[in-house]
Amino acid sequence: MNDPARDTGRDHGGGLDGAAAKFGGTRNDWIDLSTGINPVPYSIGEFTSHDWTALPDTSAFETLTSAARTFWGVPNGSAILPAPGASALIARIPALGNIGTVDIPAPTYNEHAAAFIAQGWTVSETSPDARVLVHPNNPDGRVWKSDEASAPLTIIDESFCDISPDASLIHLADRKGVIVLKSFGKFWGLAGLRLGFAIGDPVLLAKLNNFIGPWAVSGPALRIGANALQDDAWAQQTRVRLGADTTRLDALMAQQGATVAGGTTLFRLYDVGDAQAWQNKLARAHIWSRVFPYSTRWLRLGLPAPNQWSRLSAALSSTS
Repeated sequence: MNDPARDTGRDHGGGLDGAAAKFGGTRNDWIDLSTGINPVPYSIGEFTSHDWTALPDTSAFETLTSAARTFWGVPNGSAILPAPGASALIARIPALGNIGTVDIPAPTYNEHAAAFIAQGWTVSETSPDARVLVHPNNPDGRVWKSDEASAPLTIIDESFCDISPDASLIHLADRKGVIVLKSFGKFWGLAGLRLGFAIGDPVLLAKLNNFIGPWAVSGPALRIGANALQDDAWAQQTRVRLGADTTRLDALMAQQGATVAGGTTLFRLYDVGDAQAWQNKLARAHIWSRVFPYSTRWLRLGLPAPNQWSRLSAALSSTS
């Protein structure tokens, strides 16, 4: 079966099946460091039979949105829309406004430009009708300031911002024309759950809600999301662990001559000179990394799980 993301022809992390086909082994043999997903996921807990058999009820959505409002400090004047992943929202957002020009500072996550172009928009920095800010940016970790969110339609993609809540621009979500995106899969490590949020202008979110339709989020996702967003202790402990693991990964890479070029505590961007050579050597050890079509020097690595450090250290040593 084809990979839905790769069928678009756009560049993404993941793709272990293709890596295994080229370098051998099965999926279970590989360590996937090509994404920025927390390798120690939130525990999914217990479910009821209704989570699986019943259409999600209003109370389940209200519990989730209430938890989201508290966890992210969402302004009272902002609406919250849960959805089946941030990608589903990104694909629909360009249809909210009249077709015009959109500024999407690059390099960045390429689904935003693809979604706007598919709806007939032109990507341009000149007098944009819309602007997309990935905050912090993927892959270089750049963060943006409040005064840079000034277009009539402004999308602030905070998929990786839960590692540093103090940097969030969520306070802008009560402005007209502003939508802040949150991804549940990155920080909580549950990308397969497909849960994301749009937070912001109630008028725009009402239109967006009509686009995605009723019962867009599954019963299990509603339960897990509400539990996780109410677990502040887990979030705080996770931020500490991610910070320590980031320091450890930077040290390992520095020993092999790599230089930090940016990133967050969920993924690191390194200048390695010949990125393709590094990826190939790691792949021969069945460790998958991320390279980019617009840079021959950049290699991006996610964090390994606790039981994967020794394999990564050995593979990195073999690259010298």
